[in-house]
Amino acid sequence: MVSQTAVVNKTKAFQRAVCVLNSLQNNGRQKNPGLQLQAMQGFLHRTGIAVGELDKLNIIHVTGTKGKGSTCAFTERIIRNYGFRTGFYSSPHLVHVRERIRINGWPISKQLFTKYFWEAYERLEETKDAHGGTMPFYFQFLTLLAFHVFLQERVDLAVIEVGIGGQYDCTNIIRKPWVCGITSLGFDHCSLLGDTMEKIAWQKAGIFKPGVPAFTVRQQPSTMTILQRRAEDIGCPLYVSPELDQYEAVGGPMSLGLAGTHQRSNASLALQLSYSWLQRHKAEETGGGHSLVPAGCRLSSQAAPFQPSTAMLKGLQETEWLGRNQTLKCGSVTYYLDGAHTTASMQACVCWFRQEMMQRDQTQSRALKVLLFNTTGERDPAALLKVLLPCQFDYALFCPNVTETPADNTAHHSISVCVQRLLTRCRENQSSWQHLNTAETIHPHQRHLVTSSASHSLVFPCIPSALRWIKQGGQPVLKPAGSMGPTEFNDRLRETGTISVLVTGSLYLVGGVLKHLEPSLDS
Repeated sequence: MVSQTAVVNKTKAFQRAVCVLNSLQNNGRQKNPGLQLQAMQGFLHRTGIAVGELDKLNIIHVTGTKGKGSTCAFTERIIRNYGFRTGFYSSPHLVHVRERIRINGWPISKQLFTKYFWEAYERLEETKDAHGGTMPFYFQFLTLLAFHVFLQERVDLAVIEVGIGGQYDCTNIIRKPWVCGITSLGFDHCSLLGDTMEKIAWQKAGIFKPGVPAFTVRQQPSTMTILQRRAEDIGCPLYVSPELDQYEAVGGPMSLGLAGTHQRSNASLALQLSYSWLQRHKAEETGGGHSLVPAGCRLSSQAAPFQPSTAMLKGLQETEWLGRNQTLKCGSVTYYLDGAHTTASMQACVCWFRQEMMQRDQTQSRALKVLLFNTTGERDPAALLKVLLPCQFDYALFCPNVTETPADNTAHHSISVCVQRLLTRCRENQSSWQHLNTAETIHPHQRHLVTSSASHSLVFPCIPSALRWIKQGGQPVLKPAGSMGPTEFNDRLRETGTISVLVTGSLYLVGGVLKHLEPSLDS
């Protein structure tokens, strides 16, 4: 029987590991992206891993702007259904950092995380002085850790999701993946990847490798031209996945575990990636070498549809991916969680949410509709909020991605200043929402402003306070003039009986909400 002391010591060791990991966020990135990838090779060597060892992981490497995490999740679940031991590296995490590194679909345990963390970190620490005191930054280290875990745990394959871009991403240290994928492309991280679709496509196509098959989905013509040009330059066969309808014409209707019509293209790409990987594995097993060009794709850049196996169909149906088109019912409140943070992904989110509301309203009385929103980084909140207008929310709530209630007298001034800065951004988002909800109307004899939506907006200092208000109709901590108080909220709630809350704009916001609604996720 494990003693209480041993449990406490293991918990402390894990917490210390996370604390040290978080300190790596202070390490600056290389300004030259090429040098950043070069540094990654040095860090890999210092952890005791030769670049060639990564070839043993039989990697599926996936990039894109939207849907790359979902595509990876579909792909991993399909191949796991064939009995293979899978590794899956993704980012960011929603509730805890262990989510980023999964074995057979499950985040690695605290015990395994702690064990492998210190093995990798201590090797880097021991060699630091001989390398000018350099240590990897946060994402670099987690990528190194994922490779270390997958090699030590002897996975049959690793599904690796690119962090940002492709060409200079930390994961692109991989030399010989078995197959590559590019999901739908759009504008995101423009300061790093470029301000045109052509520049972004060039960066994403950087994961292509000579002779390694790559698959993508239908893209804009100019974007596809760049992908094809890079594929030709690198010597990489590139194929466009068919529409999911084409598989269904062969094998009948499919059921997906992830909601939203936009997931259909992700599912099709996952079918091609998993099929290509399985074909390669079969060829390796039979000793006949391997064909890098999938069957049915030799004469055309259009990938051929095929009849998915039972394992594939079951994999698509059983796929789970938290925080993406996720529905969570908590009593009279139903949360719709989607980490959309680009204009294109927000359009897909709105399409999904409105469809959910229409289906719901056919069988139940109309729910009170609430938006919980935040953005981070360089995103344009006004552009995202404009996309959300057709949802016709009764309330719009804004809060920073702060998961704990700030103390009244914060001990650290720097933390207080940081929270105030985040709140300022929330108030700016609120102001944008109020402006968008005011339409200018010209009448024959006068011009005046009218409210085009009955949406009321509120700002909260943290996620818990916003969730309490939703649950109880409580007084907001920061209440703007003219906003609706708890009495009126409760009156309207009594009229409808239920609340539908869309949480979107940031995966970190979605993760913070999940942390409070589903505490079991942390364990």
